[in-house]
Amino acid sequence: MTKNSKDTVAYQSTELTADGAAYIEALYEEYLADSQSVSEDWQRYFADYRQDNDAPHNAIKEQFLLLARNQTNQTVAPAAQAGEYSPKQMAVQQLISAYRRRGHRKANLDPLGLQPTPVIAELTLAYHGLDESDLAATFPTNDLLIGKSEATLREIIEVLERVYCQSIGYEYMHVFTTEEKRWFENYIESSRGHIQFDKAKKLEILERLTAAEGLEKYLARKYTGVKRFGLEGGESFIPAVHEMVQRAGGYGSKEVVIGMAHRGRLNLLVNILGKNPSDLFDEFDGKVQPTQGSGDVKYHNGFSSNVMTPGGEMHLALAFNPSHLEIVSPVLQGSVRARQARRSEQYGFEIDSSTVMPLVVHGDAAFAGQGVNQETFQMSQTRAYKTGGTVHIVINNQVGFTTSRIEDARSTEYCTDVAKMVNAPIIHVNGDDPEAVVFASQLAVDYRREFGKDVVIDIVCYRRNGHNESDEPSATQPLMYSVIKKLPTTRTQYADKLIKEGVITAAEGAKFEDDYRESLDRGDFVAGGLVSEPDTQLFVDWQPYLGHQLVDDWQTGVDIDKLKAYGQAMAKVPEGFVLQRQVAKVLEQRLAMQTGEEPLNWGAAETLAYASLADEGALVRITGEDVGRGTFSHRHTELYNMTDGSMYIPLQHISPNQARFATYNSLLSEEAVLAFEYGYATTVPNALIVWEAQFGDFVNGAQVVIDQFISSGETKWQRVCGLVMLLPHGFEGQGPEHSSARLERFLQLCAEDNMQVITPTTPAQIFHALRRQVVRPIRKPLVVMSPKSLLRHPLATSTLDELAVGKFETVLPEIDAINPEQVTRLVLCGGKVYYDLLEQRRKLSQEHIAIVRIEQLYPLPEQRILDEIAKYPNLQEIIWAQEEPLNQGAWYYLAPELFRIVVPAPTKAKIVPPSARPAAAAPATGSPKLHAEQQKALIAAALGVTVDELK
Repeated sequence: MTKNSKDTVAYQSTELTADGAAYIEALYEEYLADSQSVSEDWQRYFADYRQDNDAPHNAIKEQFLLLARNQTNQTVAPAAQAGEYSPKQMAVQQLISAYRRRGHRKANLDPLGLQPTPVIAELTLAYHGLDESDLAATFPTNDLLIGKSEATLREIIEVLERVYCQSIGYEYMHVFTTEEKRWFENYIESSRGHIQFDKAKKLEILERLTAAEGLEKYLARKYTGVKRFGLEGGESFIPAVHEMVQRAGGYGSKEVVIGMAHRGRLNLLVNILGKNPSDLFDEFDGKVQPTQGSGDVKYHNGFSSNVMTPGGEMHLALAFNPSHLEIVSPVLQGSVRARQARRSEQYGFEIDSSTVMPLVVHGDAAFAGQGVNQETFQMSQTRAYKTGGTVHIVINNQVGFTTSRIEDARSTEYCTDVAKMVNAPIIHVNGDDPEAVVFASQLAVDYRREFGKDVVIDIVCYRRNGHNESDEPSATQPLMYSVIKKLPTTRTQYADKLIKEGVITAAEGAKFEDDYRESLDRGDFVAGGLVSEPDTQLFVDWQPYLGHQLVDDWQTGVDIDKLKAYGQAMAKVPEGFVLQRQVAKVLEQRLAMQTGEEPLNWGAAETLAYASLADEGALVRITGEDVGRGTFSHRHTELYNMTDGSMYIPLQHISPNQARFATYNSLLSEEAVLAFEYGYATTVPNALIVWEAQFGDFVNGAQVVIDQFISSGETKWQRVCGLVMLLPHGFEGQGPEHSSARLERFLQLCAEDNMQVITPTTPAQIFHALRRQVVRPIRKPLVVMSPKSLLRHPLATSTLDELAVGKFETVLPEIDAINPEQVTRLVLCGGKVYYDLLEQRRKLSQEHIAIVRIEQLYPLPEQRILDEIAKYPNLQEIIWAQEEPLNQGAWYYLAPELFRIVVPAPTKAKIVPPSARPAAAAPATGSPKLHAEQQKALIAAALGVTVDELK
């Protein structure tokens, strides 16, 4: 191989930059320690530059630190005093570093013993140039925190083995800062690998293990073969969560919000959150039926309660979750952020993340396999979405349904490796060592409290039954289940351990089981520390927003003088704040609009809606890709100083006592971000929570959120939500991926007054729609087919008077002075196509055609439509016009509805075939020419003329 010059390689590799220097240095350190630990490309590169005397720098750095610390008092082995053992001192330091970095690979993590313990070369003496003759030699311990500055190599290795290679395997050397690494080392090394709990703590662990096992046994006997997705094999999860709740409460947290999938969920409900076992038994017996909506299966339902902790009363909440497993993670984060904001002095200002702790429970297969985890981790330290760190628990059954072969399940070493993308420390722990699990729980809570970052506990356990209780797992995992059948339960093993230690007698151990079983027989609450009369201040009062009928008409006007004052406030910027030229022009024009001097465009009306709501005390939060400016440069809620790049948000300075206005450009994600905002909106009722898609087409990247939460959350779980989705929609020749927000999919999901779908066409309409969403005491999701070209269309304007007086109109009538007696054809439409129809109708002077806009497609304003039809006594034809292909858009939803309401109506008019693009698999063509031809054709068909007659 021809040796490249350093300059050549630097130019060829984008990684070889100043910004990557630290990364490359760390990579070279790994290469020097083990050349096979880096990729072949890097092996070849480093081989070209390695010198014979190259040595890892970390060990040398540690030696200099040691010399500085021990200049006056150094007692080492005689040979070392003479200096001849200096290389061995470095070798010992390398060995210590190797245990910290790779000790987890040797740890005893698998309770089944099926995973062979690999020989880790870096943990052998020979790898570092040491041998057994060195075991008795005394070496400096450097930063190994074992209580003394020097020890024999044998002592050092014994401590390292106890700390890093027993029931807990630590991965923390990848964390971002040295401070975090040193904190971690101090936490785990100072005890020298001995987990020392007093008798009370051990009995507490046994009691919680007894509860975890006892409930599953009780349910198995009482409801044999019924699905419950039990916790058997992972019972240490219950004492782990109990410890986290109590420890977080002791630190002053007021809430712990939990998200998890179905496995172990019923156990958590009963033994941690305090659901009455009798209520659970009634659900199994079929005695509990939904009083409204569809309801959901018992292992998807949420719950909340209050428990006592050393720091006082704490609110616990378990989020509702569908079977889509990991999707609950971002939903929970949104709820936690809202709770933290509520507990802070003002929404969004100086949020104290210590008040609410998020706890997310994962399965091993889902944690590794589902991409929403990557999105949620990426959000974890961003301005809009951070919650001060999440504690993650992976219930690692070592199998996903029937898949246990690692080469099928993932490409990474551990199922938790995705967490390394945010440098989260990972604590692997043997689930059959409950004391180690509880210690890991303490460590996780303390790390989160100290650094405000995510941390992961990987409880390596097993699944004693199949995927569910009626499944036979030995067909696909014969070896695994031959071991499981012979393995004593975690509770049995721990009770035996305590008996051997003399902590309890066998009779006392049996009494724990008898007492718990008798409590279940009586239907007693079995969660510890449950508060019977909870502090209501820990709750959000949703009562004012419940039990209302969905009413379309609601007055939402704002005093015109207030509107002008809002406009003037939004036009002000700090002294010396230099705006970009076009932005300054936008603000100048907007001020004229918002003070009544010019007609309002979309951005002017929309920002006035936000200003009025914030001034009236409602939190306003807008997130999405590029929402600060707006994809189409219409919003400009974030202003930037051209001199120093600083940002100013005028809507945060409307009035002294206004509520929080927050706008955040999101990361490039739809699924996790929309899920976050759903969680936020279900937690704070007096708020306008808005998510805007960059283009409406991209919303299908979040389809699971729409299907499982937004459209069905109320009917399944009685969770009301006022989330607003702004989805830019309109056919303007931009191709199949920039034309359609898939209106038809939303309409297909509409039923039971579950949400609202609107296609507003004027600035006044969006102003009133946004205000109605807050002012009206009803919380339903609002899906807006928002415009693109209409943002600046000369006809799509409103007056300030229209904002001061009025409401959102579900139907907009004909606006031209046409004689109703002459009208024989009525065109119904919605969205941008209206203005194309209007312009052509005017050019053609078609006095016999009226055009009516249906601005709200669901709930369909039936009476308003009939009222418009009744205006035209000589009407002969009613036609629906849409830009979308025939099989998309609103037609397939509207057709049966129109026939249902029009046929019985006292009109002679017939509903004729719609005007639309031809049915198509894709939403739109990529050809501008074909787009224009199709647009002309559907306009002509709607107006009853040929394409050649259009002007």
